[in-house]
Amino acid sequence: MKNIIILLIFLNTMNLLCRSPDTKERKITLYDREGIINIAKQYLGTPYKAGGSTPEGFDCSGFTMYVYKQGGYKLHRTTTGQYQQLRPVKIPRKGDLVFFKTDNNFVGHVGIYIGDLKFIHAPSSGKKVSIDDLQNPYWKKNYIGTRTIFLD
Repeated sequence: MKNIIILLIFLNTMNLLCRSPDTKERKITLYDREGIINIAKQYLGTPYKAGGSTPEGFDCSGFTMYVYKQGGYKLHRTTTGQYQQLRPVKIPRKGDLVFFKTDNNFVGHVGIYIGDLKFIHAPSSGKKVSIDDLQNPYWKKNYIGTRTIFLD
């Protein structure tokens, strides 16, 4: 009985800590889908940098790796590695990764789905982290799938 009471107290404490509206305060847990999006949006306007994986500059997989790391998740460094690491899903949900082929690569680009057929990503040289539309003809033509790290 004593163990059950201790477990209930622990779970209640964890629940209260996880309810913080400010995602910066939730360091004790992994961020949820909305938390990942909130982290990603903090870097809108960050310049693209080939091989970049810091707020000084990002390439696409460096951006997703960095954002997820801030949320407590570990992703592979490369787009292909992330694609292979994560579980495929048919319909993207907020916080999932969306993948695209580019320059005849099977997996050449990745972004974070933010809802309403939009995703945030580090596009390419000379551009900045921005939000794009999956219905844009280029992205629509090159979309190859969605993968998730989330279990829900």
